[in-house]
Amino acid sequence: MHGILATFNEYQSRESGADIAYKMGQKAKNGGTLGRAPLGYLNVFDRSEFREIRTVALDPERAELVKLGFELYATGDYTLADLSDELFDRGLRTRATQRHPAKQVSINKLSQMLRDRYYLGVVEYQGEEFEGRHEALIDEDLFGRVQDLIESRTNAGERRRVHHHYLKGSLFCGRCAEEDGVTQRMIIQHVTSARGGEYTYFFCRNKQHGRCSAPHVNVLRIEDAVENHYATVQFGEEFVEEVREVVAEALADQEAASRLLKRQLTTQLHSLDAKESNLLDLAADDSLPQLKIRQKLREIQREREHLTERLTAVQDDLSDSARLIEACLKLLSNPQELYRRCSDEQRRLLNQAIFARLYVHHEEINTDELNEPFRALHAAHTAHRALLADKPDPGRPAARQGAQKARRATSRIGGGSSVVLLGGLLGMDQVHASSKPPRVELRGFEPLTPSMPWRCATNCATAPSGTSLAGLRNSK
Repeated sequence: MHGILATFNEYQSRESGADIAYKMGQKAKNGGTLGRAPLGYLNVFDRSEFREIRTVALDPERAELVKLGFELYATGDYTLADLSDELFDRGLRTRATQRHPAKQVSINKLSQMLRDRYYLGVVEYQGEEFEGRHEALIDEDLFGRVQDLIESRTNAGERRRVHHHYLKGSLFCGRCAEEDGVTQRMIIQHVTSARGGEYTYFFCRNKQHGRCSAPHVNVLRIEDAVENHYATVQFGEEFVEEVREVVAEALADQEAASRLLKRQLTTQLHSLDAKESNLLDLAADDSLPQLKIRQKLREIQREREHLTERLTAVQDDLSDSARLIEACLKLLSNPQELYRRCSDEQRRLLNQAIFARLYVHHEEINTDELNEPFRALHAAHTAHRALLADKPDPGRPAARQGAQKARRATSRIGGGSSVVLLGGLLGMDQVHASSKPPRVELRGFEPLTPSMPWRCATNCATAPSGTSLAGLRNSK
């Protein structure tokens, strides 16, 4: 009897849990709030229309302060600790409970609040988002700026609770990287002299454990070194113009290939319509096998759905990637002057956008690691300069001489610069050396054979690795 009761209780518990999960899912789909409303909202009862409805409304005491918290953090001038103190001074407190009185909002609570999409007017349940019935407290633009700022500080591994500086998280020890092969971050230290003077230094974290002999570096010298280093990543005018020409040609090729694909897909759809019409005429004859006719009609319908999907997808283009490349070219056309005009917060964002790491050695930036797509662009720029530096050899044929130039240039950067540039940045698999659109894969009812290696027209991209920008342009 005990075993039977235990089995029955287990079954009842499982069924109750499934019922509760279903009801919670339905409530989320209808825009209802699950559980207690977050800070800035209140769980209230709506007794209108002769019935009682539990809903969520804005907290008149805290809603504006929560919105102010998003706005202050988006400026980039506040850490989570600073924001907690500022909002506490302005009157923001947690909601009091029977066990706990109202108190200052903690840093962890603020971090969760700044990432919560509930304030956009949506409800999340099991990884899905539903439009909520509650009023949105902030807009998408403000929420996006806050997320970008949080992400930039997270990517840099920046901890700003004690000492603030816009270079924190971007500087690494060049001595440890060169001599020991170790990647170690540099940290900041404030020192007050006996006379009351304040000094700020960067030093390697390994120095705390006696594993690095690099000296402390004054923060002013580091700032000057980073500013001077920006001159080394500047792009030449000729390279910028060539990249723009290649991107324009790639966009033109993609547009031509898209038009060709659209025309051929439309022709295939018209052909399917004609076949379907013929089969319907045959279906009127009862003497013919109706089962085979219906099977052919189903095959035509499946083929039509496949072609319609491809016709819809052909609208995708390379314009977004092209705009990204153009933005990168503008940033690095004169980056040193741009860096000088930026505020400290803008410099921090610019450093983290362009550089993954800046290595400091002997009070100078001796090397760096660039983020994408700047790394690919800079590799192409290096190959471009190498090609321009090579002088023609009158004793060699022009074709062999050009091939050797391309091989020498690509060997310096570990691959074809144009393949990296257009294949990676424009979203293609490879970069085609011809400006003519390739043939389009148009499948009918019969499968393609291995002797027909056609590729999709939207992937107008197959160039031999090692093709430089100049070689690509000359092959057009």
